[in-house]
Amino acid sequence: LMHSGKKISEERLCEIFFELAEKGAHNINLVTPTQYASQIANVITVAKQRGFSLPFVYNCGGYESAQMLKKLDGLVDIYIPDFKYWYAEDAQKYSNAPDYPVVAKTAVAEMVRQQKTLCYNNDGILTNGVIVRHMLLPEHVYAAKQIIKYLYENYGENIIYSVMSQYTPMKNFEKFPELNRRVSKRAYE
Repeated sequence: LMHSGKKISEERLCEIFFELAEKGAHNINLVTPTQYASQIANVITVAKQRGFSLPFVYNCGGYESAQMLKKLDGLVDIYIPDFKYWYAEDAQKYSNAPDYPVVAKTAVAEMVRQQKTLCYNNDGILTNGVIVRHMLLPEHVYAAKQIIKYLYENYGENIIYSVMSQYTPMKNFEKFPELNRRVSKRAYE
């Protein structure tokens, strides 16, 4: 397992969870955890057996195996997947993953199966649920609308929708000229 760029043991990660709780953390946000999912499941299990009560957040790119996600059932409290692409062609072109739309749909379905309801604590902070993010890309407004439509038709008010506009092109990004600009305010609106 990695923490701040250093390799650590499962036992040390469990200790870090408790240290963060003592410092006032609202949750444990596991960012890009996919490659460590099995180890994370072990650590969360141990932490919960020791009385750890903060929510665990699984913050990922949406390209997750439903089989792997099932191993996290009862362990992860909040899922925050991306839903990047509606079209297989875009997923192939930009991420070399033509199956991304199908995999993301299946992953979100499993996440929502595990966390069906949005729950908040007395301070209004989310403690259980699913937040699906979509970063709007230039020239991809229709695809973004299709993603939001699909999610709403399937999950309605049972998830939180986060449409992001902060896409920033890389310098000298000539390979994909359609992505070589920021998202316009009009497109985002």
